[in-house]
Amino acid sequence: MGNLFKYQRDPVALYQRHWEHYGPVAPSYMFGKTTAMLLGPDACGEALQNRDKAFANGPAWSQLVGPFFRRGLMLIDFDDHHGHRRIMQEAFTPQRLDGYTRRLHPAVERALAGWETGTEVPAYWRLKQLTLDIAADLFMGGVGGAGRDEMDRINRAFIACVQAAAGIVRADVPMTRWGRAYRGRRKLERFLRGYLPAKRATVSDDIFSVLCHIETEDGDRFSDDDVINHMIFLMMAAHDTSTITTTAILQYLGQHPDWQERCRAEALALGPAPDRAGLDSLVSVDLVMREALRLRAPVPVLVRYTVKDTVVQGVRIPADTFCSLGIQFTHLMPEYWADPTVFDPERFGPDRREDRSHRFAWMPFGGGVHKCIGMHFGGLEVKAILHRLLGGYHWNVDPDYVAPLDHHALPFPKDGQPITLIRN
Repeated sequence: MGNLFKYQRDPVALYQRHWEHYGPVAPSYMFGKTTAMLLGPDACGEALQNRDKAFANGPAWSQLVGPFFRRGLMLIDFDDHHGHRRIMQEAFTPQRLDGYTRRLHPAVERALAGWETGTEVPAYWRLKQLTLDIAADLFMGGVGGAGRDEMDRINRAFIACVQAAAGIVRADVPMTRWGRAYRGRRKLERFLRGYLPAKRATVSDDIFSVLCHIETEDGDRFSDDDVINHMIFLMMAAHDTSTITTTAILQYLGQHPDWQERCRAEALALGPAPDRAGLDSLVSVDLVMREALRLRAPVPVLVRYTVKDTVVQGVRIPADTFCSLGIQFTHLMPEYWADPTVFDPERFGPDRREDRSHRFAWMPFGGGVHKCIGMHFGGLEVKAILHRLLGGYHWNVDPDYVAPLDHHALPFPKDGQPITLIRN
């Protein structure tokens, strides 16, 4: 397994050791192969810009989660990726984002209605259910006859597909991570294909319907299989990354009541359902969100696969090499960030802008042609949730609390990050 278990214990410590010993291009060993760790903004930036088209996404992510998120936008490359992204951009125009924002507020209000107050709850798991409920509403326009039990099964299917990345046995074998993920993928396909005919037949403003009907000026559209593949990937990406980010923000605001009050004042100054411009005006919330994305990147490592020989920072990387880009490591490098482990949202303020110390010092959404297409939507979702929470509740978190993160796939607190919400 090479460095796999070391990564799962403490990925930043592993990257730090390799950085000190090898520098920005560090050889490693994982899954029976020699791989390359790309560390620091210079090395990561070269791979993300990919000027010589040596780095591909598909062959890399396919080794981790490919069978379960196949043909999602992140798993296709070059001309194929350009064509699909060109169509999908029509789903994330400013006008579309305005419509999604209008749907966000009632979805968040419904999802938060069942949250307990005055008693400790696992914030991560509550938020994961909340963001799945939001995804079901915004992405699918509601789920018709699907009840809570069915949506819980869908949530478990997404979890199984994501956690396949840490699988040791990489085949459809029962009682293994990949076996559970294969079953999860089949469940997600059946669920979405059941709604596909109705979405093709009518036009509405949920993302499922949008993907069924959008086309470019040249008349390019998605096939049924394209729609299903993109829906599975987008729903996973939307609710997993938003959950991780919002969970981290709740922790930091609970540990820093001055920032919580500052953010609450901004939230209360807006009405109950601010539009996109209103959410974008939450300056303090935005600073906190950026700092949370730095300290706990939802996708702490990006992966690439070399399809031909290339050179990064003067080091030759041969074709057919699996590469990991240490995003989280870069976010904590003292060369680019003052007191990098300290929660300090002002580092993103106009007087400091530490994120501009290097073009790739801060890259929670990746970069280059594969930069997250839903980054603006994700920011609106997180801000809508926080606007509602700040307006209705307050909370505290022990200043000494450190989230015990599980690094088998995307990072999440193994204890669920307990929190107690008190009504304002």
